[in-house]
Amino acid sequence: MTTARLVRAGSLPVAIHPTTAEMAEAAAQHTAEVLRQAVDQRGSARVIMATGNSQLAFVAALPGQDIPWSKITVFHMDEYIGVGDGHSASFRKWIRERVAEPFGPAAVEYIDGTAEDIEAECARYEALLRAAPIDLTCMGIGENGHLAFNEPGEADFADPRWVRVIRLTQRSIDQQVGEGHFPDRSSVPVTAISLTIPALLAAGSVQVVTPEARKAQAVRSTLTLEPTTDWPSTILRRTPHARLFLDAESAAESAEVIRELAAAGDGA
Repeated sequence: MTTARLVRAGSLPVAIHPTTAEMAEAAAQHTAEVLRQAVDQRGSARVIMATGNSQLAFVAALPGQDIPWSKITVFHMDEYIGVGDGHSASFRKWIRERVAEPFGPAAVEYIDGTAEDIEAECARYEALLRAAPIDLTCMGIGENGHLAFNEPGEADFADPRWVRVIRLTQRSIDQQVGEGHFPDRSSVPVTAISLTIPALLAAGSVQVVTPEARKAQAVRSTLTLEPTTDWPSTILRRTPHARLFLDAESAAESAEVIRELAAAGDGA
């Protein structure tokens, strides 16, 4: 495997890998290390996992790792309101088919976007998350800088809630269509249940896997802007227990920034 280039943006360690496959393999190794350590220390582990196209290569690399899945509980970070778990775009379906069925974790806790009482469902899931330490969050960055579905201008870095209802921005709706999950804008639900930023960052380790050229602008903004809720992913610059994994395409618009960080001695 080619050695990654390592820099630090604020408090955030960043690893830039030449290819998506190498990035995915490094992220999978990191996941395995964190989860094995948690199981060694406590006998079990709890992980929050993102869904979506940006996580496909990473999840595909997990079978090659030694992970004690039978002692791990899996959570996911969002679900559309009104979308059943058989819908092709359901995040429950994504987790079931790509994590639960192939790996057989001890438990998978699902967000029910079709619950009769959505606020009660938010409270139920929040209580599950808070019941014990979260060891690892595996997530990505949206094209508009969202984390989970915490949208620009609406995200709250100090939100007292861990799970809440959000309204998707047009940019996020367009991203879902562009990724092939829905045929057109009108088909995308406008609301979802989402973990908040404090919930995502409460994990002992936060892994942010962000490949692809369409994320290049989001990566550059994350690395250069001061933390602002107008670009939620910038909070990662103040999150030393996070680690950002990039490939050459997602880092393409940040080449100059990365050189400057390296020259300044901000090695990760």
